[in-house]
This record gives sequence, C-alpha cells and structure tokens, in this order.
Amino acid sequence: MSSRAGETYEITQSYKTSEEASDGSSGSSSGSYTIRERILTERDGGFEIEYDLPPQSTANDRADNWQLPARVLKIPGRSMQLLNADQLERRLGDWLKAAKWDRSVCGRWIFTWNAFRIDCDPHSIIERVDIMNLDAQDLHEGAAYKDPQAIGLAHLARNVSASNGTTLRVTASVDPEKIKRQRAVNDVAVGEISQKPVSLESALRARSGEQVSGSISVVWEIDETGSARKRTKTTTVEIRRPDGITEKRMSTDIVERRQILQ
Repeated sequence: MSSRAGETYEITQSYKTSEEASDGSSGSSSGSYTIRERILTERDGGFEIEYDLPPQSTANDRADNWQLPARVLKIPGRSMQLLNADQLERRLGDWLKAAKWDRSVCGRWIFTWNAFRIDCDPHSIIERVDIMNLDAQDLHEGAAYKDPQAIGLAHLARNVSASNGTTLRVTASVDPEKIKRQRAVNDVAVGEISQKPVSLESALRARSGEQVSGSISVVWEIDETGSARKRTKTTTVEIRRPDGITEKRMSTDIVERRQILQ
C-alpha cells in the first residue's frame, strides 16, 4: 500500500449482470456504490483508516448505512480490525428503533425496493470494505490468486501496452459446486421473501443435477507506484438444468480507487 497518512481516496464499486435462457427468458441489472477512504495515521506497521460515505450522501443514505463511518486497522498480510465497534452497536440500536424492529429480525431476508438481508453484525463491515480493497491481492507476475468461486489457484500474468499501461491478469475456471451452492442459498432467500420457505438441504438437492461450467477473468490496472488503481472481474457461467433448459450468465464487477486532492 503506497498511501500516506492524511490522504483521502474515493473507492467505487460498480456491477453489471445479464442472463438469458434457451426458453427465451432474460434479465439484467446494474448499480454502483461509493465510499471514502481517509488515511488517519500510521500505526503498528500499517494504517488506521476511516471508511465513510461521500460528503454528498443524503440523510437517507446515512440512515440506511449504520455501519459507516467505520475505523479500521489495516496491516499488510493481516485481516482488517474494526476499531469503533461500540459506536456501530449504538447506531445499530438507533437504526432498529427507527424501523420499529427488534433483534429478532436479524439475519432475515426482506424485500423493499430490492431484496436484502438484515445485517446486525458491526464486524461485517470488514467484509464489505475488503471486497473493495485493491491492496488485498499480492500484485506481481506469477503471484497466486484464489477466487472464492474458482477451482484451485491461478497465477497472475503481466501485460504492458502503450494504451493501457501495465496490467496484471488471471483466468480461472469456476467451481461448479460453489456455483450450485450459491444458487441454493439464493433459493432459500427467495423462499423466505415469498413466504414459501425452503431449506438449504432441499435447495441443494434440487440444484445437484445441474451441469455448470464457466470462467473468471480478473484484470488489475497498475499505477506508476505499483499499486492497483482499478480491478475488473468478469464471470461467465453456463448452466444446463435437468429439464434441458440452458442458462447463460455474465457479470462484471469493477472497483476503482482514486485519490481526492484536498
């Protein structure tokens, strides 16, 4: 990490998904999410960092994001540590009270303008910001890369071009069992929202007969300091269902990090 205390960055994650099936059905979605990363101070061989919503965020944005601002300790080679969990716990209480909920709703899936799981764990903000952490991957040619939905390890290859500068890229095959499990988890969520409950075990059995193949491609754009300024992950999956229908899915997830000059 080439950042220094006092610097501020804006990190944006955007996504696009599309799917089509041999029965003529299709769909797509897209969206984006932005947070500010403020490097507070050097500490213990790493940095104390504050993550927060951008200044232009509305009061409703802040009300819906009780986990921010969050202060973390980020040390290379270690998991991030949440430093203000007590503050987040208090904000969680206020958020539940405003929604007229108690903690019995924690972990449940609901649908408002989209489907979401009610998260009551302050420490889950670590996973949320880590997904947008471009420093998490060791970025050099030949470095090992492990994707949570891929089979085994893949290794980064370097590419240098006049138009794009230096990039590192990797390609891996999707793990069919992990894809089927994620589909089963989605089935459980849909069942809960529609009030037609389905257990994970039965959902896994229903998905077990699917034939899954596909690939994951990740490209990092590297700046002059050797740090990543952009990561583009493209996943393509083909699923042949037991009823003979074939589904084709593609998703693109882009994370960009840029310094905000004060």
